[in-house]
Amino acid sequence: MDKILLIDDDVELVEMLKEYIDLEGFSASTAHDGEAGLQVLQADTYDLVVLDVMMPKLNGIDTLRRIRQNSNMPVIMLTAKGDDADRIVGLEMGADDYVPKPCTPRELVARIRAILRRAKPQASHAKTITLNELTLMPEQRRVEWAGEPLVLTSTEFNLLEVLVERAGNVVSKQMLSELALGRPMAKFDRNIDVHMSSVRQKLTAAAGGKQLIQTVYRLGYQYLK
Repeated sequence: MDKILLIDDDVELVEMLKEYIDLEGFSASTAHDGEAGLQVLQADTYDLVVLDVMMPKLNGIDTLRRIRQNSNMPVIMLTAKGDDADRIVGLEMGADDYVPKPCTPRELVARIRAILRRAKPQASHAKTITLNELTLMPEQRRVEWAGEPLVLTSTEFNLLEVLVERAGNVVSKQMLSELALGRPMAKFDRNIDVHMSSVRQKLTAAAGGKQLIQTVYRLGYQYLK
């Protein structure tokens, strides 16, 4: 049973989401501010965190920053509807996805299922993928460049895996969203661009400045062989 931690200061909303998430076959725990959420994470292991941006004591962005210091577990941010700045900052800090508030429990559970499904290796993809100095190990969800570990979030790993499996070919943003995030790309959705920017920065740094991911204007992205 996958364990979900909900961190949000809206007590009524959190209890409603917890009840629905539990009924959907997960085990949900709750915390009502960032500091309390971090304490819960230190005491137990969770498969995914749902994290609100606006909270007392420690806001969601700072809480996410603390989480990313020692964990790559999937994180979904809850953001105010129309607040693009919070969404982009959260994605840049390593959030895997975001859901605008107010949200329905059904939508949130759908996002949780999609991310957890992609975060777990599939038997058909268990083989190691090697392309020059890059090695992907889907079974362990690990990436190496020239034998050195490359630390990626769950969604970043998914995106890189999709590109490497189709190296030399242009992959559309729509396909990347469906295969890496598990959902169609919404209108004005910046998720793919922000995640891909992070992947490219990490990969370029590991490769000594070599550009390996190319943006193809109005089409998508391409991993260069």
